[in-house]
Amino acid sequence: MESYISKIKRKFAILFLFALPSIMMAQSNIVTGTVTGSDDGEGLLGVSIIEKETTNGTVTGMDGNYSIELKSPTSVLVFSMVGMLTQEKTAKAGSVINVSLSENSRLLNEVVVTGYTTQKKADLTGAVSVVKMSDVMTAAENNPMKALQGRVAGVSITTDGNLSGAATVRIRGIGTLNNNDPLYVIDGVPTKGGMHELNSNDIESIQVLRDASAASIYGSRAANGVIIITTKQGKKGKTKLTFDAYLTSTNYNSHLDVLNSQEYGQALWQAAVNPGGGGQPNNNNIGYRYNWGYDNDGNPVLRNIYLPKYLDDDLTMRSADTDWFDEVSKAGLIQSYNMSVSNGTDTGNYFFSLGYFDNDGTIKNSNFNRVSARMNSDYKLFDGKLTIGENFSINRTSELQSPDDVLDLSLKALPMVPVHTEDGIGWGGPTKGMNDRQNPVRLLDANKDNLYNYWRLFGNAFVNLEIVKNLNIRSSYGIDYGNYYKRYMQHTYQSGFMSNDISAVNLEQSHWMKWNWTNTIAYSREIGKNVFDILGGMEMFRSNDISFNAYTSGENAFVVETPEYMWPDMSTGKAQVGGNSTGYSLLSYFAKANYVYDNRYLVSGTIRYDGSSRFGKNNRFGTFPAFSLGWRITEEAFMESTKEAISDLKLRLGWGQTGNQEIDNYATYSIYSPNYGTADPTWSAVHGTAYDIAGSGQGSLPSGYTKLQSGNDDIKWETTTQTNIGLDFGFFNQTLYGSAEYYIKETSDILIKPAYIAVVGEGGDRYANGASMENKGYEISLGYRNKTAFGLNYDINANISGFKNKITKLPVEVENSYGGRAGDNILGRPYGSFYGYIADGIFQTQDEVDDHVKQDGKDIGRIRYKNLDGDDEITAMDQTWIGCPYPDFSYGLNIYLEYKGFDLNVFFQGIQGNVLDNWVKKQTDFWSIDDVNSNKGRRLLDAWSPTNPNSTIPALQNTNSNDEGRFSTYYVEDGSYMKLRNIQLGYTVPASITNKVKMERLRFYVSGQNLFTIHAKDFTGVDPENAGFGYPIPMTCTVGFNVTF
Repeated sequence: MESYISKIKRKFAILFLFALPSIMMAQSNIVTGTVTGSDDGEGLLGVSIIEKETTNGTVTGMDGNYSIELKSPTSVLVFSMVGMLTQEKTAKAGSVINVSLSENSRLLNEVVVTGYTTQKKADLTGAVSVVKMSDVMTAAENNPMKALQGRVAGVSITTDGNLSGAATVRIRGIGTLNNNDPLYVIDGVPTKGGMHELNSNDIESIQVLRDASAASIYGSRAANGVIIITTKQGKKGKTKLTFDAYLTSTNYNSHLDVLNSQEYGQALWQAAVNPGGGGQPNNNNIGYRYNWGYDNDGNPVLRNIYLPKYLDDDLTMRSADTDWFDEVSKAGLIQSYNMSVSNGTDTGNYFFSLGYFDNDGTIKNSNFNRVSARMNSDYKLFDGKLTIGENFSINRTSELQSPDDVLDLSLKALPMVPVHTEDGIGWGGPTKGMNDRQNPVRLLDANKDNLYNYWRLFGNAFVNLEIVKNLNIRSSYGIDYGNYYKRYMQHTYQSGFMSNDISAVNLEQSHWMKWNWTNTIAYSREIGKNVFDILGGMEMFRSNDISFNAYTSGENAFVVETPEYMWPDMSTGKAQVGGNSTGYSLLSYFAKANYVYDNRYLVSGTIRYDGSSRFGKNNRFGTFPAFSLGWRITEEAFMESTKEAISDLKLRLGWGQTGNQEIDNYATYSIYSPNYGTADPTWSAVHGTAYDIAGSGQGSLPSGYTKLQSGNDDIKWETTTQTNIGLDFGFFNQTLYGSAEYYIKETSDILIKPAYIAVVGEGGDRYANGASMENKGYEISLGYRNKTAFGLNYDINANISGFKNKITKLPVEVENSYGGRAGDNILGRPYGSFYGYIADGIFQTQDEVDDHVKQDGKDIGRIRYKNLDGDDEITAMDQTWIGCPYPDFSYGLNIYLEYKGFDLNVFFQGIQGNVLDNWVKKQTDFWSIDDVNSNKGRRLLDAWSPTNPNSTIPALQNTNSNDEGRFSTYYVEDGSYMKLRNIQLGYTVPASITNKVKMERLRFYVSGQNLFTIHAKDFTGVDPENAGFGYPIPMTCTVGFNVTF
């Protein structure tokens, strides 16, 4: 027994000796240490320690201590914590590594570009949002403004599926009855538009100046807010070469559902047999024949529908079942390729880029193409005392636009009409009693060579001289030069009974030159706890546009109708030429001062004195002041004990005035025009002013002029006064962060052209100041970012904003000019309010019809309208305010996750509480209100009838006896929606792989855009974001990559 036990002991001893090195190795691979904060030396809880390029990790305990077992004897440990600067340390098995982490002040000390200067983010006292372009470029967009949609509180972006990517931008609501577009400033050069011509890949960041205290330095052009765009610059280090490419598929995932040939015949029959329809459905102009009768209750019943084999007497157009939307649309393809080279040294830097963007649209024969180049550089001379540089971009854009009405036609053209005649060559078209709807496919074919072409050179050259330390003078000369050219060819055609024997060509060309010369002197000084920044400057701006056109037309004016042949000198027709020029200028002086005391108390003040040629001599110049205060509460001594919990708390208060001069260049002048009475310079006895010397109606010289506008030297600037209070906050080392704003924005002296009475006579149009408007609103942004123990980084941020708009003053002429339109300016109501009748359901019985007040055309199955003034008759006086087009609030939610090289970005955007005018219902719900005899939406198949009495859609009718086209609550619907605006999944290849092939970074990604929409139940259209017949917003799917060498 003892011998057996001894053998067992020896075996365990041998096993232990073999295992001992492994045990010792495992123990020696353990690394321990403590992580402390650099400011107080206290241990930090929750610091993430990850062994680089592995999933191995841990977190520090209550006292900052940690212990981690390495996967290999030598590794790199990554120490990270939200709000602290990340550190990497080389660790060897068995070592002790203590780390001191410093607060990451980048977020607060980040330099922000404001008006003509830069400031630390912590020192800002105005409402300024900063967006890093790299954070929001998750969609295939050619307009950088679209990337802001739903991401900046207080900024509204509306758009459709137009190829050019044009977008409407509004900052803090509607501030005027005129142009509400913000001012854009690109690298210091102001402009009012053309953002779709700017390459998003060239942009470093976008700053949105939302309140007057931040924007007033731009004075007369800043009433609607300012968007400052800063493009990329070279950075010190090695030369970097980057390449980015993506392919995007675009498709319409939904569109208005219209009737096919059989359904159209069914609706035509129903309208005829309904009360008041005449009861003779076989007497229709298209040729439908019906087998129908009555049921036991006397209700009409349709058994069969017959459509003739051919629609025309020549037997060339066979009856079809054409889906016109499918015929004009297709899957689109977007291609984007961008390359850049950059570098920087102590004596200068450069950034050069080339970009190519091509959007082959979802409408056939439509395309948007842009080629861009940019060169940004600066050079330091004389030991850095003198800096010279430039920021220039040049773009060539060509656009093949589909005709404006082609989508409208694709939904209204009759389905029984074929695309082509039976030989496959001629064009199908309307015949007999059909309406004169064009063949939309023919329109696209005729338009396929009508290209728009643009060239644009934009940028500035600058010089900066440091006279003495901290005293700089700077001069910058910026230009915005553009050239536009288009040739529009009109062809002869035959399409059903529609034809054209006039061929024509129109050449249009225009160019504009805007220059901006800015000169500033700036001084900064720090004395103890006091920091001063002072800026003074002057600026001159000039804009001049010149355009001309040449037009020739005639019956069969071109022997050959091809792009190579259709030029004016090849035409046998009559030629005309035209042209004009327009321009305006600005002269400005401005000053700005910032003061910071002890990093706690912040004061800022600006003033600008602007003069504009758009105003008369009596009010040419305007003064726009502003001031703001800030208090960094967290820097107070009494907050010292709360710094671990409250890392940033700043209160801001601002007041300021900005101006608006967006009126016609010659608004102060009386304008006259020679009037021949016709488009051609020939005699017109009725309307012309040419004197008929010969007495035979052939006069050709004008004897007088028509007055178009009366001058007014007293008109003055629109002035927007804005008060803003804001709070910036951050908790737990900026893990939880955000801001809140409340503002009051009042605009006075709004420029209008009020209606005038007839006795004023010709030329009564006259600009005047006379309206006022108010906006009150709030903006809240909130985010949370952190990192888990196993290495998952996440950042969830959201924003919400809302405003209430109200017109507070209107001239009497405007106040009384209601016309029952969908949108009116009503005193005390929001701008563009809906004004009309209240629809009160559908008459179900004859008793209901008889008991109602006098309403012309009332009948069973028709809309009943409310009598509001109590006179027992439906009249124009029964109209009232019925809705506001602006939402109660708008919001955005972005979720970002990153783990082991994978990143996921999900973005939702929406609005809530607005109503819209769904005027498409005139096509989907009615047979005879709008575009009579055109195709209609399938909704009307569910219209009221004796056998379908519960329908909310009025009975089909061949006449509009009840005037149901009048604007009423029937057309007003809830426009609220939430969209999955974008989702992107990316993967960054580990550096251990890319470094072997001399790559700094390689990332692949896939994304989807506009994948789904949630809208209100009572919305009956397709997309509440784009409720009309315009370009639908497509769904897109993208694959791409970017690489840096």
